[in-house]
Amino acid sequence: MADKWDAKAPPVDPEAQAAIPVAEPPTARETIWRKGKTFAKIYALYILVRTLVYFACYYAGLGDAVNGEDSWAISALNQLREQGNEKEELYLSIPDPASALIASRVYATHPHIAGSTEDFEDAKVILRLFQDQFGIPAPHELPIYPAGSPASRAATLGINKLTKPRAWIDVYYPVLNTPLERSLEILGADGEKVEWAADLEEDGDPRDPDAAKYRTAVPTFHGLSADGIAEGQVVYANYGSKEDYDELVEKGTNFTGKIVLVRYGALFRGLKIQGAQELGAAGVLIYSDPRDDGAVTVANGYEPYPAGPARNPTSVQRGSVQFLSLYPGDPTTPGAPAYANATRTEGENIPKIPSLPISWANAQKLLKEISGGDAEDSFVLNGKASEKKIKLVNHVNTRVIPIWNAAAVIPGHIKDETVIIGVHRDAWVQGAADPTSGTVSVHEVIRGYGALLRSGWRPLRNVLFISWDAEEYGLIGSTEWAEDFPEWITDNVVAYVNLDVSSSGSRWRASGSPSLAHLIRAAAQAVPHPTDPARSLWDAREDEGEFAGALDAEFAARYKAAEEAESPLRRGGDDVGISPLGSGSDYTPFLQHLGVASLDQGFGGTATDAPYHYHSIYDSQRWQELYADPGFVRHVAVSKHLGLVALRLADSIILPLNTTHYALELDDYLDKVEAIAASVDASPDLSILRRAIRRLQAASRALDAEKDEAERALKELLGKLPHRGDSSAGSFLTTLPEWLKRLLEIILGGARHGPIGRFVKAAKRVQRANAKLVAFERGFLAEDGIRGREWYKHLGVAPGKWLGYGATTLPSVTEALTFERNATLAEEEATRVAALLHRLAETLKV
Repeated sequence: MADKWDAKAPPVDPEAQAAIPVAEPPTARETIWRKGKTFAKIYALYILVRTLVYFACYYAGLGDAVNGEDSWAISALNQLREQGNEKEELYLSIPDPASALIASRVYATHPHIAGSTEDFEDAKVILRLFQDQFGIPAPHELPIYPAGSPASRAATLGINKLTKPRAWIDVYYPVLNTPLERSLEILGADGEKVEWAADLEEDGDPRDPDAAKYRTAVPTFHGLSADGIAEGQVVYANYGSKEDYDELVEKGTNFTGKIVLVRYGALFRGLKIQGAQELGAAGVLIYSDPRDDGAVTVANGYEPYPAGPARNPTSVQRGSVQFLSLYPGDPTTPGAPAYANATRTEGENIPKIPSLPISWANAQKLLKEISGGDAEDSFVLNGKASEKKIKLVNHVNTRVIPIWNAAAVIPGHIKDETVIIGVHRDAWVQGAADPTSGTVSVHEVIRGYGALLRSGWRPLRNVLFISWDAEEYGLIGSTEWAEDFPEWITDNVVAYVNLDVSSSGSRWRASGSPSLAHLIRAAAQAVPHPTDPARSLWDAREDEGEFAGALDAEFAARYKAAEEAESPLRRGGDDVGISPLGSGSDYTPFLQHLGVASLDQGFGGTATDAPYHYHSIYDSQRWQELYADPGFVRHVAVSKHLGLVALRLADSIILPLNTTHYALELDDYLDKVEAIAASVDASPDLSILRRAIRRLQAASRALDAEKDEAERALKELLGKLPHRGDSSAGSFLTTLPEWLKRLLEIILGGARHGPIGRFVKAAKRVQRANAKLVAFERGFLAEDGIRGREWYKHLGVAPGKWLGYGATTLPSVTEALTFERNATLAEEEATRVAALLHRLAETLKV
């Protein structure tokens, strides 16, 4: 069929068509010439564009950012140029006593034991605080993720990719217990008739309204205690320390089937039970003794709380009795996170015999039963047992109970370096001091960091806040999280800043990794004293309480020894005055399991402070306002110090970790071991360890020189870079499409040798030095850990095997002598530690 357009086409004149010239095909030479001209034009255009783009990017600060777009130095240029004191001054202006007092009255006026409804509500309150202060939009559904779920994993593992703050709650599933039935009775001679039954609850005096209101909200019991009934004669064993038990055994005491009565103090409560259990005891009772209250006692004329500052005689210290020195965390998932579907063990770090905490009022009755006279007559360690039997009943409901860690992160420029600030939230009852004072101080830190964010600040490193749960049961929230993310923590966390009790007395104390000692001191010297503007927080280490009175002779001797050990007047050489960390709070998994430099601090009591009603209903808001911190100025001093320490860790170009001070401290640690050896008539050859310490000191001094030069070079190059106004190369590049980034990389391939390229190279040098500083604490970790308690992997410091709270330095070597009395074993352990130090010295090489 003909095309429909054919009819419209005009006729073609054949002659005209023949007259049209036909072009001759080009010769090969002409073809090459034409192509050459086209290529020359394209190349000239390329050179022009390359030159224009190069200079535009150079003066915009983008030149080498294409090649080093992942460099923190590029994205942080403006912040690095603003290394003055303005942000610290802004931060320090925010924490406020009035705000702290209001927060405390919110957090400390209701019970919030781990796993309770109130505890969960408090976790959500903290989540909202994070969202409000850090400008995090609240999602439609609460970001609450079961541990082990994709969302929970992504929340932590995705921190390195964040550009904006984020907050969430992780849910773990540990085994905990709650009380059911408890009783304590003295039985008659026939073993059947009940002659006396203890009132195990505190009196709840109405002069403290919150204590009265919640008198029985959390019954007096021991967390993770064994369910059971024990009957037997009662024996007094002082503090229940290893030394006390050894003395009684030496005097012929038979603990089999006995109920052991011990007082709180000197060591972690769970170890008191462990010692009795190993000797065959049937049960343990632990009481609070006014002899340990210093000057402020009824015997010295003070009224008991709430009428006055002395101890309320019915007050009871609840608390966990897990065997902390073995391992912390969920007893049934050692070394692994407590997911809902976790494979569980029987739990090796919890007692097999029942126990109860009791008051001084009830303890007096039992002490009189032992002596047959006054209670004080039983204080002599002679192993005398009561004639009548005691019946102890402790029935508990042990089960999996969910707990909630609330977290928020402020992303920084350096994606693989993170500072953690942690404080636990759960309390045995109201916990105005433990832990609400710590939560209140961190509340003020959060407000301060929120103000910094609103001012345009972005930290150099990520800052991660975590409100831990179930610390009171045995550091469970922190341990489960650390066991959940050990690789991420090892690869990313540069330091852990802990807070527990920020205010329970007049004296400020701080402990930490030796590498953090100078930072702790410098920050304390920069924070004003809470009550004396002429002094600093650092000076508060010498503060005393406001009361006076005679001291129990035994208490006075121990207190004097502790004072002399703490006193800066006794310190010399390179000792800064910061003691090492033992255990008893949430720094434990970070420091002693994963090797993260850590610190802790807070105001605590002295012999002349009002006794702290630890884990009692009388750890209340009223007691806090009357005796611990009138005016809430100590809460604020701690918040200023903690926030300042974390700020300097987050924003310093070179991490403020003093590894040389740490290396020098090792000499003192070894001196102590040698003194112990002499005291037990042992003569181990520890020279191999001394040589390793010397080598480590030399390597650390070389690293000091390298880190100083790396920072100097970075700052020098920073001063030579062109200013780009308020724009940021790194942030601009993130808005470019990938094809344009690739094009710029091709065009600007040679720009890496320009000033920004040299700057990026210098930044990488800084980061290499920082990686070595972080590796220092990791270098003390032994994969096989401390013999007999392998969860603790740090061979530089650990909680003492029979202390729990207190630190033992060079623990494997020390305990080979103190407990085993074995010089050969001490030498083997010294060799093991020396091998670690030699490897660490290699790691530090520059």
